[in-house]
Amino acid sequence: MAQYFEPSPDTNANFGNSVAGQTNSFFLPSIYSAKVLNFFRKASVVEAITNTDYSGEINAYGDSVKIIKEPVISVSDYTRGSDTTATKLTDQELTLVVDSAKAFKFIVDDIEANMSHVNFKEVATSSAAYALRDSFDSAVIESMFSGCSASTPNHILGADHADKLGAGVFDGTGGVDLGLSGETDPLDLMARMARLLDEQNVPEEGRWFVAGPDFYEQLGQSGSKLLSVDFNAGQGSIRNGLVSSGKLRGFSMYKSNNIAATSNATGKVLAGHMSSTATAQTIISTEVLRDPSSFGDIVRGLHVYGAKVLRDEALVSAFYHID
Repeated sequence: MAQYFEPSPDTNANFGNSVAGQTNSFFLPSIYSAKVLNFFRKASVVEAITNTDYSGEINAYGDSVKIIKEPVISVSDYTRGSDTTATKLTDQELTLVVDSAKAFKFIVDDIEANMSHVNFKEVATSSAAYALRDSFDSAVIESMFSGCSASTPNHILGADHADKLGAGVFDGTGGVDLGLSGETDPLDLMARMARLLDEQNVPEEGRWFVAGPDFYEQLGQSGSKLLSVDFNAGQGSIRNGLVSSGKLRGFSMYKSNNIAATSNATGKVLAGHMSSTATAQTIISTEVLRDPSSFGDIVRGLHVYGAKVLRDEALVSAFYHID
């Protein structure tokens, strides 16, 4: 049976005002920006593995942040009465450029906003943040893979046919062989990556490891069984893609589907230290306006970011192959 809703006096009184009581009264740009960023941070792996100290220094696309490198001080022998050798300090700097921008836009129809039991504000906010996170994570992780040192030191494993790792072999075409009896245990690969960081005096505190689901499947099947339910020590659900509450081979373990595919291997993994890469990102604009073609509000925003590998020796990548 059809129902008739009597217009309220307030509705009649505001008939000439197209925005009174409609969704843009609730989609306040400043509040919406904060909520998008809040959802974004809960889901982003990159924010957990990079130095984000410079995010507060950017305001627009094209901004740059000057990062002064720590000087290297030389130590020399000293004998009584002799002159000491001084190290001249330099202000060598790296530049982090905010050179990437992503936009989102959606329309909230007045009917859904006023009649539906669904909280479209929360749903749309979460969806926009997820899309931004996907794009941001994928781009930054790929730039970190590209920023690994390839020589002196060589921190890209799985490309040298002559190199060996325990019982396993880097076969040159498929990376490190994982998973079968007599081949490389995933834990051994992680141990090698940790050793390479040790040799560069990379601090143990702040190390992380990122891999896709298939690597963790192989890791869970290894003889150690360190990724059993007990390894989480009753911590329950863990946020930001963190796989376990403890560390493995000195690494905080993260899982991500945003590692780009490779043509010559099953997959690839990345390990490093928080200081290896700096990222800066912000939502610089969020606005709400009436859609001229429908009865609804357009909500759109602009997210900008940049990433810079500061210490390539603090990153290690590896290609692997699973039969």
